[in-house]
Amino acid sequence: MLVHAIPTNATQEFAADVLAGLTRPGQKELPSKYLYDNVGSALFEVISHLPEYGLTRADERLLRRHADEIVDRLGGPVAVAELGSGSGKKTRWLLEAFCRRQQTSYYPVEISRSALVMCERELRDIDAISIVGFEREYLDGLLEVAAYRKSGQRLFVLFLGSTIGNFDRPAGVKFLAEVRRILEPGDCMLLGTDLEKSTAQLLAAYDDELGVTAAFNLNLLARVNRELGADFDLREFAHLATINREARSVEMHLLSKRRQTVSIPAAEVVVEFLEGETIWTESSHKYSIDEVVETTRQAGFRCEAQWIDEEWPFAENLLVAE
Repeated sequence: MLVHAIPTNATQEFAADVLAGLTRPGQKELPSKYLYDNVGSALFEVISHLPEYGLTRADERLLRRHADEIVDRLGGPVAVAELGSGSGKKTRWLLEAFCRRQQTSYYPVEISRSALVMCERELRDIDAISIVGFEREYLDGLLEVAAYRKSGQRLFVLFLGSTIGNFDRPAGVKFLAEVRRILEPGDCMLLGTDLEKSTAQLLAAYDDELGVTAAFNLNLLARVNRELGADFDLREFAHLATINREARSVEMHLLSKRRQTVSIPAAEVVVEFLEGETIWTESSHKYSIDEVVETTRQAGFRCEAQWIDEEWPFAENLLVAE
């Protein structure tokens, strides 16, 4: 697999984002994309298998059951781009369906090189597939993929799982609209959306009994230590999952157990923490079926079909760029 690597200023960008997030007035925060380094990506793979976290299995069930129908709806020559491919396991169902019909180009876009490597290992045995990975931010990678489009070829963008839920609702519309601007009319997108469910079910999913999600969250501080030379003491922070009822989301935080000071040399900052103060690391917004249709319409898409899992309320939404 050919991998187009990220620019060499990735560490400087990380340091700048850490500086901005931890010196923000009021709520400290760190961008959720930094949860997914090599260690974080591996931990998330474990999370996806936990009994409490049914989202990944719901995603896979829908793709397995409806892959042929989804592919048949697209028809014609198609290039497949995936934003945040992860290990590629759930994408296999779609790619195999495509490759039974035509030679298929697949372009995974990931900020984690280890995830791209896992993805290639998972999918390279599929006949009639070529894989070119982009170690990029989503939109930067998609712009490069669009440049590979051949004459008469439609672009099919996969944004699976619940990654759209990491954006608040206005930001989600903005992101989808930016994707739409890269596409041509008639191009398609398969969007995964986690649907509303009970508080108990959500809290169990984001604060599992084994503590894997806690390790995943705390690894963000370990990454700041490793890459930016910080001196976070992970024993003095705790994973916290809460429900934001107004936003209809689950939030992940890292809670400071005591008053403490942390030095981050590469970001040229010393950060003070109060006892009980938190760093907001991720949100996962939950949607209703009708809301998905309206949200995607605002971004310039027509929602052509929806497939819904009843065991763990989750939807795959086929969108057409208008």
